[in-house]
Amino acid sequence: MTTAGRYPESDYNSDAKLPLDGVRVLDLSRLVAGNMVTHVLADYGAEVIKIERPGFGDDLRNWKTEGVATHWKVYCRNKKSITLDLRKPEGKALFLKLVETADAIVENFKPGTLEDWGLGPDVLQGLNPKLTLVRVSGWGQTGPWKHKPGFGSLVEAMSGFAALNGFGDRPPVLPPLALADMIAGLYGAFSVMVALRNVEVSGGKGQSIDLSLFEPIHAILGPEAANYALSGKVPERTGSRSNLTAPRNTYRCKDGKYVALSGSIQAMAERLFRTIGRPELIDDPRFRTNSDRVKHNDILDPIIADYMGERTQAECLTIFEEAGVTVGPVADVAQLADDDYMEGRGVVESFPDVDIGTLPMHAVIPRMSDTPGEVRSPAPELGQHNEEIWSALGLDEAEQAKLTDAGVI
Repeated sequence: MTTAGRYPESDYNSDAKLPLDGVRVLDLSRLVAGNMVTHVLADYGAEVIKIERPGFGDDLRNWKTEGVATHWKVYCRNKKSITLDLRKPEGKALFLKLVETADAIVENFKPGTLEDWGLGPDVLQGLNPKLTLVRVSGWGQTGPWKHKPGFGSLVEAMSGFAALNGFGDRPPVLPPLALADMIAGLYGAFSVMVALRNVEVSGGKGQSIDLSLFEPIHAILGPEAANYALSGKVPERTGSRSNLTAPRNTYRCKDGKYVALSGSIQAMAERLFRTIGRPELIDDPRFRTNSDRVKHNDILDPIIADYMGERTQAECLTIFEEAGVTVGPVADVAQLADDDYMEGRGVVESFPDVDIGTLPMHAVIPRMSDTPGEVRSPAPELGQHNEEIWSALGLDEAEQAKLTDAGVI
């Protein structure tokens, strides 16, 4: 019936007053995008209740590294978990009782699924007129592709991102992480706050938020549509170079490590030329302006690459830092683990973990001066909060046991 938590409460902070205290979010989503929406809200105090299928749970629990569900642990911290089968009449009835207590719901079923279950927006918001309903899908709730599968990889390919990513003489490159889902999740968390403010401050009613994975990642590509309309040209993949500024690239150092350089303003480019012992390049007509440098990047880039290649990464960083040139390391996760910036800024914090002893994960961001977020609890075990939530809804121990035996909770 109930899975007790395995962490002492003292292991996590729990007493601070947080900005979203009192906001209750029911999370019906699975995998990344919906969990990203609620992850951000939970970090700032919202009570996020994961509603998971009995015996199965969120598929994110199955994404494991060395047998440990690190994605689940990181993106479902600060949340609660209950089990409930919405496909059963008793489960649907219990869910509707929970809806009355909620401020928002996040779901990422195939468009039309909630309606097929008799749980469409008209039903939910008819029961709770102030309810915000976030509907996450690959291609949106409307349009000719609404019923197509919408995994992030397909969206990243279709959006125009992959066509820009990589090198011109090689295939397009998909990102090595759930980029479309993450971006959509951030847009989704923002949209919840807009909707809640409309209710609380403006006296508005609840609303449905149609959040596709496609549109957010397409939006961050910036003026691509405008550029194409103006030029009629499809941009080529340029690797780590830029079509707008030069020099800009990653460069291999003598020790096999890399540095990244951005000389996107005139003063920085001139400073770079002096630092590498090539001040004559400042007045060279091929490199005099940014437009000149972009046009002749194939000539300029090898000059810089040769300089980097004769020095180690550490030597390059020291030289350019002293000269005030914007060069930084291309760091991998091992380098970041011991980096002074990471430690001094507190980018990663470590928390008790039952599987690996200590779990490092990103700190709460953004950093707010008066109302910071907080990691208050680890990601829950499946059904860990059944007794708490169902008892508060009026179900006694016998009723909970009966529903558990029937596979409803």
